[in-house]
Amino acid sequence: MTISQKSTSRTVKTKDWNLHYHEAGSGHPLILLHGSGPGATGWSNFGGNMSTLAEHFRVLAVDMPGWGASDPCPVDKLDHVSAALQFMDALGIDKAAVVGNSMGGATTVRLAAENPERVSHLITMGAALNRGPRLYGAGDGPSEGIKILVEAYRTPTTEAMMRLVEIMCFDKRFASEELCRLRAEAASAQPEHLRNFLAGLPKGWPVPTFASFEQLMGISAPTLLLHGRDDRVVHWEHTLHLVTHIPNSRMVLINRCGHWAMIEHAAEFNRLVIDFVANN
Repeated sequence: MTISQKSTSRTVKTKDWNLHYHEAGSGHPLILLHGSGPGATGWSNFGGNMSTLAEHFRVLAVDMPGWGASDPCPVDKLDHVSAALQFMDALGIDKAAVVGNSMGGATTVRLAAENPERVSHLITMGAALNRGPRLYGAGDGPSEGIKILVEAYRTPTTEAMMRLVEIMCFDKRFASEELCRLRAEAASAQPEHLRNFLAGLPKGWPVPTFASFEQLMGISAPTLLLHGRDDRVVHWEHTLHLVTHIPNSRMVLINRCGHWAMIEHAAEFNRLVIDFVANN
């Protein structure tokens, strides 16, 4: 299936938000939730996967409030679980497989823990756990990648985006000048998103609320947890804790892979998602 950013673009009004999203395909709903970062959108995270996934599912990649072409999100209003549920309700989706990268991964985990009747399958890539001490990771302090991400919010230039994309990926060839320029332009086009993100950092943005370990143990959806062995943004130990606590889960650790498994290893990511949702 051949799709484009323009042909899949949609907008929906939910109870609290105007949300922009991309949609393609038919069948069981597969909702894709992007990570954080200046210029991040559903398309920038998953545009390269949608054609293949849409051959099997009704694929929806949504810009969450505060990102992309969706409404700005005031500092005290960030609740992506609520926004995801409103998105599903507005489109008449009772139950879906949910896929989340990084910030989106934390959202999908909470969604599955708090609303099990709405989630058929849970899939994460590079998802973070609640803050706390780590055996291998950086403990309570921000990771190398998070520091560069925050700096790109403060100064959304092409050069800053180059440093950001280079640390997101194991293979620096993915940090093309065109990609970084487009990401800088997308970030600069939404200055309110940038201001709100920076203002929200003292309150825990971009993930002010995580699922507790007790909630993780109550997740009933079949769960696939992907992580890059070379992730410099969220250490793979976070996913090791997730697979330890979520009963019906399995973990795939990918070598020579950074924070964006769906981009760096797109074919493998697509195969894993298609097989998992179709056969679990």
